[in-house]
Amino acid sequence: MTAAAVGGARAAMLARRSLSKVTDDAPTHDELVELVSAAGRVADHKELKPWRLIEIRGDDRVALGRAIAKAEGKKGVYSKPLRAPLLIAIVASVRRGKVPVWEQEAVASGVAHALSLLLDEAGYGVFWRTGGCTRHRAVAKAHGLTKDEVLLGWLYVGGKPTRSRPLRRKAVDGAKFLSALPAGKKAKKKA
Repeated sequence: MTAAAVGGARAAMLARRSLSKVTDDAPTHDELVELVSAAGRVADHKELKPWRLIEIRGDDRVALGRAIAKAEGKKGVYSKPLRAPLLIAIVASVRRGKVPVWEQEAVASGVAHALSLLLDEAGYGVFWRTGGCTRHRAVAKAHGLTKDEVLLGWLYVGGKPTRSRPLRRKAVDGAKFLSALPAGKKAKKKA
């Protein structure tokens, strides 16, 4: 396969950066629906669609901030949800059966990552926030989660700020993370 054949996806991955500071610009609901429709095409064993996303804007961010503060044993409003005009909660909606729970959570994570790439490509800044409070009862209640759902975190979305210099990120040396099956190495030595 040539580099040109994978250029779009490869370019998107190489260009992706987490932006913790974003502007008040955000995709509309209808724009978001289109991007979610594309992100939902990730590999999905048995096509369970074991995920859902919750769009959080405006005062709903304050309600989330209250739930996080409660989860942390504090009063008032936790301010981090106010850092972006749009938060997208990533929820794994587990279906009991033959497909393991971890695999279903991986599908939900895949949707989140694909969506973050699509949002970046559409000109928005994105970062994924997680933490211990994602599993707290007060936070689950604020999201309306069922007993078979788990909150994996939030995508914080906003406009990309104008920068005087480009963002840099360390390159990943793929050779350090790619190996062969140990049994395969032994077979090659014997041959």
